Parts: sequence; structure tokens; C-alpha cells
Amino acid sequence: MFEALIEPLQYGFMQRSLVIAILVGLLCAVVGSYLMVQRLALLGDAISHSVLPGLAIAFMIGANIFVGAFIAGVLSTIAIAWIKTRSPIKEDAAMGIVFSAFFALGVTLITIVQKDNKIDLNHFLFGNILGVTVDEVRDTAIIATIVLIVVFLLYKELLFYTFDPLGAQAAGLPVNKLNFGLMLLISLTIVASMKAVGVILVLSLLITPGATAYLLVKRLHQVMILGAGIGVFSSISGMYLSYFYNLPSGPAIVLVVSGLFLLALLFSPKHGILIPNVEVYKGRVK
Repeated sequence: MFEALIEPLQYGFMQRSLVIAILVGLLCAVVGSYLMVQRLALLGDAISHSVLPGLAIAFMIGANIFVGAFIAGVLSTIAIAWIKTRSPIKEDAAMGIVFSAFFALGVTLITIVQKDNKIDLNHFLFGNILGVTVDEVRDTAIIATIVLIVVFLLYKELLFYTFDPLGAQAAGLPVNKLNFGLMLLISLTIVASMKAVGVILVLSLLITPGATAYLLVKRLHQVMILGAGIGVFSSISGMYLSYFYNLPSGPAIVLVVSGLFLLALLFSPKHGILIPNVEVYKGRVK
């Protein structure tokens, strides 16, 4: 077994994939914990699909696709906030409108690009961690470092805002800036994860590790730490499955993390469906 684990690492593309797997698994779990706690999974989905037109436009003009995708993600969050504040449309409906419009535009532009250039951009939809380049590893490492440093520096403020937005506002915290900053972090995380799992599947890596950890531990920092471990393990395991069984890398990673969530859902000591939930209250068993 040890030889089987070492064998793929003799190749440069597998070494790069391993680095990406660790970075993306860690990053998605940490940032996604805020999304899960705030019940904003749909927002992550909206932003992840909204980066497509920026990616396609950046490719068409010869710019950095990471920068283009990030700009599109930021524009989508601004559009959601603008619709929410300037109309009676609720936030979830605004997310659905922006998500579908940006995604449709992105698919259309990608189709046009592929017709004119005879290249395949579908790996940005579904991921291809085995095909990352040195430059992409560098860009992902830079993004991950920036995001994790910001989360570390603003942990207390984001914690307060996440669990009690009204209390944070009453305490004088700039809740609007914190909210927009969190959206920027989500956009950066999605951009960093594009090549690993693709924009369609990135929501799973954003939400599922944190949700799995939430079934096992209580505090947010514990959810982040355990979720990061789950995300890294799932990314590496999916990468190996992709290598040995010739599977698409993104779906393989998502299947692993989804399997771990199912195990936690069934066998969690406190919340497991198959574990008897016995409560002792004043000497009586309920």
C-alpha cells in the first residue's frame, strides 16, 4: 500500500496536484464554515456559477483568468446586494436571478470561445486537478495565504457578526464591510478552487466538510479545524482515485467528501441517525 501511495508522487503533475488538493481542501473548509453557519449555501452557489463569464472574457482578451473570475464574482455579489436593497425582491430570489443570468452568460461565452479557438474549457466547470500548472499552483497558494491571513486577523469580528449580526452592529462593528469582505473571501476561495473541482462542484467542497464537522463538534473554530482536515483528506483521496481509476478529479473529490458526510450523519455520537439518542434528565431517561 505504501508503494501505491508513493508511486504517483514520482510524477511532477501529481506533486502539483497534491499541493493544490491540500490548499483547496483547507481553504474551502475554513471559509465555507461561515457560509454554513449563516445558512448562506445558496450564496456560495450563486458566486461559484457567476465567475464563468469573467473567466471566459479574461481568456478572450488574454488576461489572467483568475483575475477575470474574481472580478465577475465580486460583480455578482454587488448585483445581489443592489437588487436586494433597491427592490422588494428577497435575497434568495436575487441570488437565483443573478446566478442564472451570470451562468447562462458564462456558458454562452465559453461556447463561443471554444468554437473560435478549438480548445476545451470544460475543466473549469468540472475540475481537473491532475492538469494544474506551476503558475496555477503559485496563484492558488497566493490566494489561499491571503484568505487565511484575513480570516485569522478578523476571526473574532467575523465570529460575532456570523452568530449575531444585530449585536455586532449595536457594538459598533462595520457589519456592511464585514459582510462584503466575507463575500470577497468566498469569491477568492471559489477562484482558487476552479481547477481542482470546477465551479459547478465547488459548493460541495465549501459546505460539506464544515457540515460534516458540525455534526461532530460544537464550536466554530473546531468546525473549521476538523472541516479543514476532512477537506484535505477528501481532496487527496479524490486525487488518488482519479489517478488510479481514471475518474474525473472534481467529481471524485466530491464523492469522497459526500461519503464522509453520510457516515457522520448516520454514526455521529450526538446527531447520528443510527445512534440511539438517549437523554438523562432529572434521573429519568427520555
